[in-house]
Amino acid sequence: MLNVTASWRVALLVILAIPLAAMAFQNRKPPAKSAVRKPLGIRFSGIAVQAKLDFKHVSGSLEKKYLPETFSGGVAWIDYNLDNWPDLYLVNGSSWEDLLAGKRTVSNALFQNNRDGTFTNVTQRAGVAGNYWGMGATVADYDNDGWPDLYVCNYGPNQLYRNNHDETFSDVTEKARVGDPHWSSSAGFADYDGDGWLDLYVANYVDFNHQNPPAPDCQYRGIKVHCGPKGMVAAPDVLYHNNGDGTFTDVTREAGMAVLPAYGLGVLWGDYDNDGDPDLYVANDSVANFLFENQGNGTFREIAVIAGVAYNEDGQPQAGMGVAMGDYDHDGFFDYFQTNFSGDYNSLRRNLGKGVFRDVSYSSGVALPSWQLLGWGTGFFDYDNDGWEDLFVANGHVYPQVDQHPIDMTFAEPKLVHRNLGNGKFADVTAQLGSTLTSPWSSRGAAFADFDNDGDVDVAVNNLGTRPSLFLNEGGHRSGNWLLLDLLSKTGNRGATGARVTVETEKTRQMQEVTAGNSYQSSNDSRLHFGLGTNSTAKSVVIRWPDKQLQRFDGVAANRIYFLKQGEQLAVTEPKRN
Repeated sequence: MLNVTASWRVALLVILAIPLAAMAFQNRKPPAKSAVRKPLGIRFSGIAVQAKLDFKHVSGSLEKKYLPETFSGGVAWIDYNLDNWPDLYLVNGSSWEDLLAGKRTVSNALFQNNRDGTFTNVTQRAGVAGNYWGMGATVADYDNDGWPDLYVCNYGPNQLYRNNHDETFSDVTEKARVGDPHWSSSAGFADYDGDGWLDLYVANYVDFNHQNPPAPDCQYRGIKVHCGPKGMVAAPDVLYHNNGDGTFTDVTREAGMAVLPAYGLGVLWGDYDNDGDPDLYVANDSVANFLFENQGNGTFREIAVIAGVAYNEDGQPQAGMGVAMGDYDHDGFFDYFQTNFSGDYNSLRRNLGKGVFRDVSYSSGVALPSWQLLGWGTGFFDYDNDGWEDLFVANGHVYPQVDQHPIDMTFAEPKLVHRNLGNGKFADVTAQLGSTLTSPWSSRGAAFADFDNDGDVDVAVNNLGTRPSLFLNEGGHRSGNWLLLDLLSKTGNRGATGARVTVETEKTRQMQEVTAGNSYQSSNDSRLHFGLGTNSTAKSVVIRWPDKQLQRFDGVAANRIYFLKQGEQLAVTEPKRN
């Protein structure tokens, strides 16, 4: 999050000048409106109220006087009872008064999917209310028992909840030794050393003393606002190695990750260099990002600068928030998308292979629509099932004070949906998909799942200081054919985290990986969704399991939910409905 001391008039000229200069330099233009292939009959409806998501996010005062009041809002899809219907977990913050008093009068919330488009709050029964000012949530089967567990990042000690297999959880933080006491934002699980057990990386933000916070007398475009993070001490991130006995060990230094601390916000594991080992991307606020290349021997090398993902194309750091990974151009390499602060562009970095990325934000068309917005949760998702992954961005400012000044920015902001045109370019189609996406909110976490099992991807968003949003995809399953894959490893980590699936049709070749920790402070459904367009079958489906074993299926019929246990045959799943 950036602090700016220039006057608003000068800043406004900078906002207008930078993107125009950059476009002139690159001779790049966004795709013309006439080139946009309109997704016919698809709309997103906001159904949080109808779905009975009776939750209100609380995060300090309306004025947001202090830094922690602006960051909370993770969301996670977790099929905690294994009924094949994704349930929803929403992270809550707290009030400043409660924080000073050492108590918490609000709670996080777990909503059980009722299989009929509604949810039931089961937080107290499940035992996952949380004890601290919550930030983010990550879902993973850390103990290899076949049931998803839950890790919650907090301002204060984090918490690990183990799934008891009876619709309840146990807080095993102390035993597991993963209660990082710093201000943690996001976390991600991956088996970085290939021993079959999921390890944990936690991104921490700043060392902040709420008992003696800095006075809210910094300047943003001439407006008095709260301060941070520049000038504050960055909290170090942590890598925990899973010992396989329910405990973890801090191996940050031994693994080569004890780099200069940064203001960590977004975490994403994924095999960007196609060598079979998970690498790690960390989006940092106001300083260079991290890219930790897995060396295959239990250690990492930080290569963000030489890979071209540390800074923007002008060599300047950005205020990174959320991060997503996808092979948007079908070239067989994962690309990175990162959301950033307002007055800057969201970054799309194309993987050129050989460990090098190129900033294609302008040429792809995703830069200009993002300039006036402040991005958080994000993800690649094929909302129209045409076989090309699109982009979603949840936006919202951190300074409520901007509403009182004429600087063309507001605290509440619309979402962004960029449609993949299949030629390396994206088009902003937000307004075409319904007014619920253009309605302004100050949003934070975003997570993706086909929660109603109808064949298209829906989106849950946690909104700062108010009720959540649940965006129902209406029409995506009719726009194109699809596959949904649920994987279970026989060897290696049971949740198949890190498994790569490649789906090929006559004209496309898509690639995704199972991840545990995505977006910003959030976690997507672990099932993988592929749009197939007009193809009634997938020519081939190839799974590279976490132990690097390959399994291939040919002629896979579309419009089905498949369950696959490693080494066995694809099984069609028919989720029970109420």
